[in-house]
Amino acid sequence: MSDTVQSIDRALSLLEILSHHVEGIGLLELAERSGLSKSTVHRLLSTLIQNGYVKQHESTGRYHLTMKMFILGSRPIEKLDVLKVARPYLERLRDLSGEVIHLVIMDDNEIIYVDKVESENTIRMYSNIGKKGSLYSTSVGKAILSYYTDEEITRLWEKMNVSKLTDYTITDLPSFITEIAGIREKGYAMDLEENELGVKCMGTAILDYTKKPVAAFSISGPVQRMTDEKIAILTRHILETKKAISEELGYFSR
Repeated sequence: MSDTVQSIDRALSLLEILSHHVEGIGLLELAERSGLSKSTVHRLLSTLIQNGYVKQHESTGRYHLTMKMFILGSRPIEKLDVLKVARPYLERLRDLSGEVIHLVIMDDNEIIYVDKVESENTIRMYSNIGKKGSLYSTSVGKAILSYYTDEEITRLWEKMNVSKLTDYTITDLPSFITEIAGIREKGYAMDLEENELGVKCMGTAILDYTKKPVAAFSISGPVQRMTDEKIAILTRHILETKKAISEELGYFSR
């Protein structure tokens, strides 16, 4: 880019390399990895050291990041509110889908509905803010669990009061694990009348800077409107919304 400040760009590159070397890294290796000369790296490191971002270990001579980077990064993260961050994106998704949008968080072995973006086509369903729901029968619950290992899911499953909410509810663990495997591949989950008869939902998890799910949201509608064709169209929108909200919360895939 024409407006890039070269020295800042190079310094940021060094910080990124240093972030992957907790035990520190030597000057020569840092120069090789950054593609910069040793003199340039040394000059940049001196500036970073003076400003408290980098420290050189006395005995090894290796360079490593200080806690200043963590302190600076944690300040905006502490102020982030997933409800506030997510709301405009969920409103846009409501407008695109014409259906009601729910936002939930996980609480032990259940979910809690923490926000609901109504649509003109709002349907009656078990989704009042503050109410709890199951992890195993909802798209949002399954989406969150897709970021857990099979072993962790098994332990949670034993704590859940798994019951047949509808004829479509998955109530055996092997089938549920298979369902989760498919969700991991797609990036979103489906509730095909598993929680309430007559209602289909598609949901996905929101990730934060720790790369863990902090919430999940869903698009819910009656089976008459949530057709396979509509779900196919909404897939791109729901995954784009997931990416946008997660990135605002500090998540980056690379």
